[in-house]
Amino acid sequence: MLPPRIVAKSISLTPEIERDVRERIERLNHAYGRITSCGVTIEIPRRRHLSDSDQYQVRLDLGLPGGEVVVNRQPANELRTALDEAFHAARRRLEDFARVQRGAVKQHEHEPVGTVTQYYPLSGYGFLESADGRDIYFDAHSVLDDAFGRLDVGSLVHFHEEPGDLGPQASSVRLAARQSAKTQG
Repeated sequence: MLPPRIVAKSISLTPEIERDVRERIERLNHAYGRITSCGVTIEIPRRRHLSDSDQYQVRLDLGLPGGEVVVNRQPANELRTALDEAFHAARRRLEDFARVQRGAVKQHEHEPVGTVTQYYPLSGYGFLESADGRDIYFDAHSVLDDAFGRLDVGSLVHFHEEPGDLGPQASSVRLAARQSAKTQG
């Protein structure tokens, strides 16, 4: 694996936090073993002045043979909580990616592919963008394999669409491993 890139925006990282992030990256690499690159961005979005209401956002970009995993979690009030959630999601996505690579998950080529563009886990719904650029609503009940908690903005999904009362909606959503631009081609 290339040396990880750790970027802090709008905040300063203590040596302890940097060490913690590097240890978490090592644990991911040990669990999956085929990570080729890793970028971690930690920030407080739209920061003007540090306050008790600031929220930390963590983004992970993991390069893998044949694809990538991107995790961009919802902001959290505590930095350690934001790190826990992001790295936990990354581990689940790496496990999903590995299952697809091993062929343990059937790929249904006829299913449309979309990308989650809005995700509201506490409210139980979100929106995905279809390949032709349309916004499609989905809710937690339409996500298969209890994967709603593993979704995030940027997640690649397969879905079945049907007309809803307020526009198109996904009747089933299945999490897919993120494919690189070369393999989508």
